[in-house]
Formats: sequence, C-alpha cells, structure tokens
Amino acid sequence: MNYALIPSPTTSVWHLGPFPIRAYALCIIVGMVVATLLMEQRLRHRGVAPWVSLDMVVWAVPFGIIGARVYHLITSPQDYFGSGGDPIRALYIWEGGLGIWGAVAGGALGAWIAARQIGLPLSVFADSLAPALPVAQAIGRFGNWFNNELYGKATTLPWGLQIHTMDSADPGHAATVDGEPLTLPDLFHPTFLYEAIWDLGVAGLVWLLDRKFKFGRGRAFALYVMAYTVGRCWIEMLRTDTASHFFGVRLNVFTSIVVFLGAAIYFVVMRGPRAYVVPVDAPDTAPEASGIGQVDVSEGGEPVKTPVAYQVVSEERFLAYQQTGVLPPETPETPEVPETPETPAASETLEAAEVPAVSETPEEKPVPAAAADDEAVDRPVADR
Repeated sequence: MNYALIPSPTTSVWHLGPFPIRAYALCIIVGMVVATLLMEQRLRHRGVAPWVSLDMVVWAVPFGIIGARVYHLITSPQDYFGSGGDPIRALYIWEGGLGIWGAVAGGALGAWIAARQIGLPLSVFADSLAPALPVAQAIGRFGNWFNNELYGKATTLPWGLQIHTMDSADPGHAATVDGEPLTLPDLFHPTFLYEAIWDLGVAGLVWLLDRKFKFGRGRAFALYVMAYTVGRCWIEMLRTDTASHFFGVRLNVFTSIVVFLGAAIYFVVMRGPRAYVVPVDAPDTAPEASGIGQVDVSEGGEPVKTPVAYQVVSEERFLAYQQTGVLPPETPETPEVPETPETPAASETLEAAEVPAVSETPEEKPVPAAAADDEAVDRPVADR
C-alpha cells in the first residue's frame, strides 16, 4: 500500500438548508479575498487611497469570470454544443470550467473600466496585482482537487493522486459501492498541486524582483505572465482532460507560448521607473499656520477623501508629499553648456580677472648703469 499517495475528497458540495455550498466556489472566493488584500497593500504603498482596490474588484471580477467561462466554452465546446451536448450547462460555472486566459483578458477589461472611472493609470493597478494574482490562482486550484478533475497522466510516483469516480446522479459526491467510494485503479499526477506550488513560486519571484528593481509601466505584471506561462506549458502537457488540440498538442500550450512571447516583448520594450500617484489636486504650497494641530486621519480623525483623479509623480516627489502633505515642484535637470574656444570656461575667466597679490616686502629692482652714474654726479662732494 502506498501511504504517500494524495487522497481526493469524496464530497465537494455541502448543503446549508436548501442552499448548496460548493468547494470550488469557496476556493475561488478565498483566492479573490487574499489577492485583494495583497493588492490593497501594494496600492497604498504607491499612493492610492484606502480600499480603492474594492472598486477595482467590483469591475474586474465579474468581467474575469465571464471571460474565463467564454474561453473555456471556446476551447472545450464538446460538452455543451453539438451532438450530445447540453447548452444550458454552459451557465453552470459551479461545476468547473474557467479558463485562466479568459479570466485575465476579461479582468483586464473590467480593470480598465474601473481605472478610467477612478482616474488611476491601469499600469499602477496591474503592477500592484502582479504578485497577488498567482496567489489567488494557487488557492483556486484546490477547487479542482475537490471536484476530482483536471488531474494528470497515470504515474507510479509516491505522491500520485487518488481519483474518485463522481456520481452523475448526485453531483458533488463520489459514487459508492456497498458504502465505499469508488476510485480509479491508477494514481495520477496531481497537476492541481503542481500548479499551486508553481504559482506560489511565481508570486515570490515577482515580489522579490519588483522590490529590487522597482518595475514600472506594467512590467511587473508582464514578468508574472512570463513566469506563469512557463509553468503552464509543462503542466498542461501532463493533463488528460478533454481539450482542443492542434497538431497533437493541446490548445492551451500554444496559447501559453504566444502569451509568453507577447509578455516578453512588452517587458523588454517598455521602460520607465515605478509609478507613484498623488491626488490631482495635491497642494503645492504649505497651508497658512492656523494654530490648530493637524488632524491624524489614520487614528480616528476625519476620513480620508478619495481623490477624483490621480497624477503620476516621481518617487522623490511622492515621498516628500507623504512626509509634508505638500507636493514639491519638479526639478528639471540643468543642461550642460559645452565649452568652446570662442567661449572660455567660467573658471578660466575668473582666474584671468583676479588681481595678483602684492608682496608685503617687494624685491629691489636692479638699477641700470646709466642711472647709477647720474646719481653719482648729483651727489655732494663729501659723499664721493
């Protein structure tokens, strides 16, 4: 008996009265909550007002779910359309079937709409989300484990995954014989676990590199996409679930390659420092002294007013604004004036204009011979 094997749950649905509680949905919700909290902290460190992340979530999540389902229907249409298909099941997202690339595309569209309404550059949101999104994906993958789905090929490795035969007459529960759940005869690659571990590694990689290099203009998000697609390629090749193929290769593998190349080109071409934001109406002069102490909004003072829009500033100006509440003016670089033969350097001009110092004990100048003779003639006789 293999004691190292990974068992699968026999139940993925529980009922609270008439309401079903599905493990798949719970995993997705938990992942979204964790990602939102992580993104919230990163947005605040870039100057965004507290809980603007919720405004993003309200738009990005519904669009992401719709996009994920549409991508799944396009790439795996056989279960829903055509001979033997059931089109109404296309709406049953709680049964599984959400494509990550559709989620990213749909979520990006929703985030773009939210960013326009908030007055926030989309790149600030994308870079803040970059290490948080793979954490959400890692948590969401456990929904596939509960559903006994999306596992890999058969394996003899010690950590093989045990799969139950699910009861079609009682969705969310394993079929049983004499009270014992039925399992498939082999063990399988736990691709859900492979991807969860890979996603957490991607999150750590993006966080560390972004902390060191301070990526801007969406490059942190592009780095996430590159790292994720590399893992998705080899994990996708292990899976055995039904999927569309081209030239004998799963469609998601080609999608991962194309998306990786696009992200790599973006990462190399796009340059620029990390973007920080301040309110578009941030004061550029200190308020007049009124004798009244400053209100500490972080400790139960007046609530922070959400800006109507933001402006992108450099890190130096952002830090100064955080410390003083006043946005300092930009300091343009002074262009260097090249020195030419016609225009001597300023230092040389100053040296030429200097007055030579006068010696306190001037040296005696030699007297010419003619002058000496004249002096001898003019002397009195007694002196001769």
